[in-house]
Amino acid sequence: MNYVEPYTGGAAIALALLFEEYASTIHINDLSRPVFAFWRTVLDQNKWLCKRIEKVSLTMTEWNRQRAVYDKRDSADLDELGFATLFLNRTNRSGIIAGGVIGGKKQAGQWGLDARFGKLGLIERIKKVARYRERIRLYQSDALTFTKTVVPKISGKVFLFYDPPYIESGEKLYLNDYGIEDHRALADSIIALKKPWVVTYDYAAVGHNLYPAHRRMVYGLPYSAQDRYDGREVMFLSNGIRLPEEWNYSGTFALTPPRSAYPLYGKMEGMKARPEMVEGSEAATRFMSALKTVLSVPKAAVPNPFKKAEKKPRRPSAPKR
Repeated sequence: MNYVEPYTGGAAIALALLFEEYASTIHINDLSRPVFAFWRTVLDQNKWLCKRIEKVSLTMTEWNRQRAVYDKRDSADLDELGFATLFLNRTNRSGIIAGGVIGGKKQAGQWGLDARFGKLGLIERIKKVARYRERIRLYQSDALTFTKTVVPKISGKVFLFYDPPYIESGEKLYLNDYGIEDHRALADSIIALKKPWVVTYDYAAVGHNLYPAHRRMVYGLPYSAQDRYDGREVMFLSNGIRLPEEWNYSGTFALTPPRSAYPLYGKMEGMKARPEMVEGSEAATRFMSALKTVLSVPKAAVPNPFKKAEKKPRRPSAPKR
């Protein structure tokens, strides 16, 4: 199977599917030059990148140096930009470049900028990715253009996962200038695809009537088994994707394993149960029950609709006097 992510970012899902052999090839795309630079460096300059990680000093002086490289991202050398992107991702709050350095510039917080920069772990993960480089396709394209020009050329079984920028507060989290019309154009392009897809958004996508004819599943943090969703997000599903049976009925359902430390609940919304959703799971049982009922009835008790009824003999009429 070819797994495709037009908005790659950290590619966590893509790599998990690749490592677990669910995907034969992953196609990762991101228009962002820093993100593209990071993945290109991982795949093509693996040894150089690992040495840089091993030798780098985790100080504010280095943070400022890497921030300066990042600030010139439109013209910076790709390898240097790739490393700067990794450095800032691991030393900034929540991995967001605009989030600021962990612990603040005075490093007076409970955690320092080295809190998430485990060198050995990073090196091992990067080496593992590099071992799969022949099964990774990297692109740098606008997602809409990628959907129209690259996706149709991917042969074989294909599954696409879209995670576009948030509609609300997206400018604070992503390096993009997406407007609602851009989201609509993307939606039209995705809906036209003949391949299965999933799209995730913040819940504002529902208010803007994106993907109105498709099934959607709502989830959010903090999660509750009751109908409570704070900071809701939504997942739109292409037609034809088979869902777990419990997703087809009203009410919340667990998306995480039992006794998970971070339970996640979802709920199908805005979807009328189609006949096959109910009929499919019960049809075989009802058919067997009906068949047993028919077989238990004596043959003689069932009239044959194809047999002509025998004419009853006419009673002789009384003789005329």
